[in-house]
Amino acid sequence: MAWSSSNCVVHAMQSIRSPTVLRALLPQQSAARPNILRKVSLLPTPLQQRTNVRNYATELQPGEVQAAAEIDFEQFKARPARIVPVSPSYFSGIPKFYDHLLQIERLLAQHTTLPTVPPSEAPRRAWMKIAQFREHLGEEVPTKKYMGLLKVVYRLNCIDPKLLPAEVDAALQEFVRPGNPLGEKPKPRELDGMGRARGKGKRKESHAVVYLVEGEGEVLVNGKTLNEVFPRVHDRESATWALRCSARLDKYNVFARVKGGGTTGQAEAITLALARALMIHEPGLKPILRKAGVITVDPRRVERKKPGHMKARKMPTWVKR
Repeated sequence: MAWSSSNCVVHAMQSIRSPTVLRALLPQQSAARPNILRKVSLLPTPLQQRTNVRNYATELQPGEVQAAAEIDFEQFKARPARIVPVSPSYFSGIPKFYDHLLQIERLLAQHTTLPTVPPSEAPRRAWMKIAQFREHLGEEVPTKKYMGLLKVVYRLNCIDPKLLPAEVDAALQEFVRPGNPLGEKPKPRELDGMGRARGKGKRKESHAVVYLVEGEGEVLVNGKTLNEVFPRVHDRESATWALRCSARLDKYNVFARVKGGGTTGQAEAITLALARALMIHEPGLKPILRKAGVITVDPRRVERKKPGHMKARKMPTWVKR
């Protein structure tokens, strides 16, 4: 309301300042005030008010400024105001990672109609771990983003190997661990000249070496019988559990050497070594031995207290300090 009232006052004053209104309001010209009408004639007319609304001192008058020539866009060469980066992910913080991601996503969209095979029948490849991938790119790639990238890689790897395009195979090779340890399988172990299979095993502080040969079921540990080395029935059954679960107690002779640790650790070390030697004779027993848990390595170790960790003993009261 205050603004509207002030606006009305301004309009009223402008109308009063016009020469016609002033002549009507002013009395007849007298000799005492001869310059009043001359001052009124210097006031801008309504037409002048419309044409020169913003008449600043620095404003040029019309006719003094010439318009620029028309631009010929056919001959105009556009030049960027700044250098455009080659990679569209330049400003992302990890451009190399996103370049790889965009590449494999483009390949997946291009070859998504190709037939696939189950993951168990896909070519085995050892993919880079997160630390190796970060070192390869030189960027701190978040683990979550790398796992999302591997999902796309797994999907491309499931394409039928017979129809796998060369460009997809080349893109997958960039994520394979150097050396591809799954590509070159180690040679299977064989029996020696005497028909023996050798196996090694560790458990806690115990180390065992077992030689397995076809026989009548004799078991010797460090040149002694099983009952002499392991008085407990549980340790004796644990040492020969690989033969018991596969029903091979009367088919092989066992010659074992074990050292270090206690009786329980020695028995479990023999279990692992015996199972590995048995798989050399009969590789088909691996699923049974795996289910029985005799070829699974137990990484737990006994932590022995060091002298520095022992509590300080209280000195007798009679000792002088």
